[in-house]
Amino acid sequence: MTRIQQVHWELDMDYLGHPYYVSGNAIYHALGMQLEHDVHQHINASHGMFVPGQFGTFPEEHSQSGIRPYMGSSLPDVERYDDLFLFRHPDHPWLLDTRPRDGLNAHDIRFQSGMPALAHETIMGRPDDARKQQQTTRWYVNAYLHADDPDVLPLGEDVLDGLQFGGKRNYGYGTTTLKDTQVVDLEAVDYSRLEDGEAFILELVTPFVLRSEYPKANNVDVPWWWSVDDEAQLRHRLEKVIEGGDVYELETVDHGVVVGYDGDRPVETAMSGLTRVGNHSKYGFGELRVKPVTPDETNVKKQIEKPKSEH
Repeated sequence: MTRIQQVHWELDMDYLGHPYYVSGNAIYHALGMQLEHDVHQHINASHGMFVPGQFGTFPEEHSQSGIRPYMGSSLPDVERYDDLFLFRHPDHPWLLDTRPRDGLNAHDIRFQSGMPALAHETIMGRPDDARKQQQTTRWYVNAYLHADDPDVLPLGEDVLDGLQFGGKRNYGYGTTTLKDTQVVDLEAVDYSRLEDGEAFILELVTPFVLRSEYPKANNVDVPWWWSVDDEAQLRHRLEKVIEGGDVYELETVDHGVVVGYDGDRPVETAMSGLTRVGNHSKYGFGELRVKPVTPDETNVKKQIEKPKSEH
């Protein structure tokens, strides 16, 4: 049995750190302040995605349907594989089109001691004739944990509550409150959309590490089961892992890149993509999503021939 523990934190204070996500490395080390070493070493942490606490509607592939108020502020039940990615996409496709989604899915920036910080809330003005003169959107961090030792999970709410992420934590920045958590058995999830599919693409939810400066880390090539005609077409990004006072650079294939799938075990690949693949997967890198496509689906041929970012 492979279980993950989804965690949803509410930001109580502005966050100074990676602009796209709270790294799995940051979450892992924050948990290290709460756990015994023997337990902590078994934990694997995903990157934490920023989620606005706004009204939304479930995507077509989700097991649920309809509009939910403040959908981004809690974790929906998980029945299908696609349910696991509701809050893992940076442009938040679940946000209602009837609301100013382009403004709501972007973090407000506030400068703290000369440093840009992601605000823990977005305050938007409203028309003079509106019932309220402003609208406040709270921000959340969505992540999940899995463990090498299945008996380690779930972690208690007292362990998960009150963690801090990012810089200037001594001044209170990056403080969170645990909003919601739940355990999902990956082997009990419905993968029928993949089982019924004939062709697939892979979306990199988080960067995939090719080269690492970290001591004793193995450098790797693009996996054989990615359909890529020319590796130079893949967009790369330099990332960093910080260990104590040391900084190690990582050469990655960027998040949001979409490639074709040449493997023949999509369900197994989907489960591996959730527990992540490649170097530094323990710290959130290498999260993949498998998507079924039809051969004549619009844009798929272009996506595979010319991998690009959707983010």
